[in-house]
Amino acid sequence: MKFSFKFSNLLGAVYKQGSILFSSDGNKVLSPVGNRISQFDLKNNKSCTFPFENQKNIYCFTVSPDGSLLISVDEDGKAILVNLQHHIVLHSFNFKSKVYDIRYSPNGKYVAVTHGKSLQLWHAPGRYVDFAPFHLYRKYPPMYDDTRCIDWSDDSRFVAVGSRDMSCRVYSSVKGIRHATLLGHRSTVCAVFFEKNSLTLYTVSKDGAVIVWEPTKSMEEIEEFLTGEGTTEEDGEKGREKDFTQEEEEEEEETREDLPVSKRKQTDKIIFWKKQAKHLFSQDRARVTCATLHKSGRMLITGFNNGVFTLHEMPDFNLIHSLSISEHRITSVSVNSTGEWLAFGSSTLGQLLVWEWQSETYILKQQSHNNEMNAMCYSPDGQLIATGGDDGKVKLWNTSSGFCFVTFSEHTAPVTSVLFNASCKFVVSGSLDGTVRAYDLQRYRNFRTLASPRPVQFRSLALDISGEVVAAGSVDTFEIFVWSMKNGRLLEILTGHEGPVSGLAFSPSRSILGSSSWDKTVKLWDVFESKGNIETLPHSTDVLTLSYSPDGSQLAVATLDGVISLWDVNTSSQIGTIEGRNDLEVGRRSADKITAKRLSENTHFTTLCYTADGQSLLAGGRSKFVCLYDVRHQQLLKKYQTSNNQIYDGMKRVLSSRNMTEAGPLDMISDDDERDSDDDRRLIPLPGVRKGDYSSRKTHPEIRTKSLQFSPTGKAWSAVTTEGLLVFTLDSGIVFDPFDLTVDVTVESVRDAVKGKDFTNALIMSLRLNEPDVVVEAIESIPVANIELILNGLSPVYIERLLPVLAERLDASPHIQYYITWSSKLLSLHTETIKQNSTSLASLITDLQKSIIQKQKDLGKL
Repeated sequence: MKFSFKFSNLLGAVYKQGSILFSSDGNKVLSPVGNRISQFDLKNNKSCTFPFENQKNIYCFTVSPDGSLLISVDEDGKAILVNLQHHIVLHSFNFKSKVYDIRYSPNGKYVAVTHGKSLQLWHAPGRYVDFAPFHLYRKYPPMYDDTRCIDWSDDSRFVAVGSRDMSCRVYSSVKGIRHATLLGHRSTVCAVFFEKNSLTLYTVSKDGAVIVWEPTKSMEEIEEFLTGEGTTEEDGEKGREKDFTQEEEEEEEETREDLPVSKRKQTDKIIFWKKQAKHLFSQDRARVTCATLHKSGRMLITGFNNGVFTLHEMPDFNLIHSLSISEHRITSVSVNSTGEWLAFGSSTLGQLLVWEWQSETYILKQQSHNNEMNAMCYSPDGQLIATGGDDGKVKLWNTSSGFCFVTFSEHTAPVTSVLFNASCKFVVSGSLDGTVRAYDLQRYRNFRTLASPRPVQFRSLALDISGEVVAAGSVDTFEIFVWSMKNGRLLEILTGHEGPVSGLAFSPSRSILGSSSWDKTVKLWDVFESKGNIETLPHSTDVLTLSYSPDGSQLAVATLDGVISLWDVNTSSQIGTIEGRNDLEVGRRSADKITAKRLSENTHFTTLCYTADGQSLLAGGRSKFVCLYDVRHQQLLKKYQTSNNQIYDGMKRVLSSRNMTEAGPLDMISDDDERDSDDDRRLIPLPGVRKGDYSSRKTHPEIRTKSLQFSPTGKAWSAVTTEGLLVFTLDSGIVFDPFDLTVDVTVESVRDAVKGKDFTNALIMSLRLNEPDVVVEAIESIPVANIELILNGLSPVYIERLLPVLAERLDASPHIQYYITWSSKLLSLHTETIKQNSTSLASLITDLQKSIIQKQKDLGKL
């Protein structure tokens, strides 16, 4: 069993807040998801989430012009510098203030950052590790309120900044040029844009006004104006011999503010802008929430708080397109380099849309679960994942692409459990609304609804191997309801538990239903023979969940005291105990007044899952850790951390007493500087309160692991946490894993055997060497006519090594028929070997099946 699982993807969430960006080629969308960033490849129809994390939820980020570096900033102004090609964090930095916008200059030399009421220019960090990659180049005089948006001119010599004080200022990165202040708006300036190869400026305010500003000088005059003595950009780069130090410059700026205009002209050069035109949006009482400009096409895209977006041709402000895509506010908007695709993000719905406005079609339409997820399940072939959440929705996700392709919304209360049937023809879900619903995976409809005779709430669900019997356990009547899937009839009501039923599971090998309950027992029921309760397994504390091993011979049970009990199902005897209380390392919530050590005394696991081979056990609970145990020796093998996001409760082991006040934790008290997102009005504090409204509260969800499952392929496992559905896959970096290696087995000897047409020996040596490239080279050198002969003489020892290679090549290679021939011959010639080793080879066969099904779907689209 390998334990080199690495974070691979985040499903169930596609957008939460912050800016959205297209890649330089316009084919990928980068979207912040909590404290991570997801990338959606629109051409190849795939998505992935980068492994690096900020300390808290990302508010804004920027990518360098060459696409090699990314700077992401969280809610507290703490930033990380990332090598985007290798996904490696190069440096961490704290701007010490909330950052609303951050932009690279077009020439890649500077990074402009909004910093409170002022604007800062930083030298752009390099792509290699440096002791201090961020160097402050210049800090401009402050405005009267927070700066909100930034844009650079194409020559990187001017930067425009919009503020909450309803003004826009144009600063220069060239020393000796005085800033210009543009007034005329009656609300917060939420977007500013320079025209392409021009200093014409557009400013957009939240009340729906667009002002066009023209410089009073032509571009030729401005060029001559800027290249005067002592004002070139090169002077600013040479050092500060001719310029002031940072402190002197700030003092000089303050002094210049008091000078009359005639005196300022003697010391500074000034470029003026005049108001050319003012336009108003025709949206009735709707406020602008975001905007962007496609500079090449002079197309202004604007999003509103009523879910409408508009496209206008600038500078004449001609309406091109208008569409309502939601009833909720559009939080962020972006346009790709060609101007064809528009990306919209809505934080209220957790929705990400990519719209092609010319053909009026959706390129991408993805939406998160509105609330937390509660349950997940892999399909038998590992191709799909079903999730259920507090929003009452069941979503199906493709594990290869990472996209949700269907959503079922029939439930009226939180979904607590989801299951696939063995043939992957339908999926069932249980809910607190008292119904169990079955969904057809061919027509994508709810074809069966199973209800109890009286209102109950279902917390657990189980489906037998044949898919003909479904059982659901209630938390209020302590009963287990059993239905027939064929006709939807209620077959039986199992009674006997004296507490809420916390878990249900059918044995994979026998017609036995196991149920766990808060009454400190696990009961085994023979549902098919109608014998009722045939065995009771007593425990010392409340039983929270249970899980069968893949072969059905073992049962793992988690109890309230943090213990995992292992039972032999055949003899009904306990064969092992895992003390996992101290392994979870429960963190403290903001309001907790006892230490983490005391909290750990009451920790427990709430979800269990065996690995595909049954040798290990995954366990999770109220913690940021998921534990992997060895079943045979009852030892902890490894702990996986699901999140580093400090926005969640329970992440810290130690709390600072400075954050605790008489009104409660400071983290839970809203700051009086917060503004309403739509109208910018200050929140009214309590009378006499000068700092902070102690009656206003924030909510921070607690980090938890609610559901776990290993993929049937054995190459991945997933966990439903507060953050979303986290997918961990085997680390592909570990490639050299030889067996039965001798001195004469080398890459050269494999290639010599291929040249001598000794294909059988070449294949065997490559499998023993187990270098992927060498194995593929040996396989693809074998003629199709020789495949059956070589496989017929191949020892069963090498079957386990050959199966994953065929599955991987079927997914990646263009030689489809060639590898299909290999797979069919292998399965037909070694049927008995595969049957005898079905337990160990099950995950490999499933992986091969997954590749074949995916290739069949791809070809079916043609």
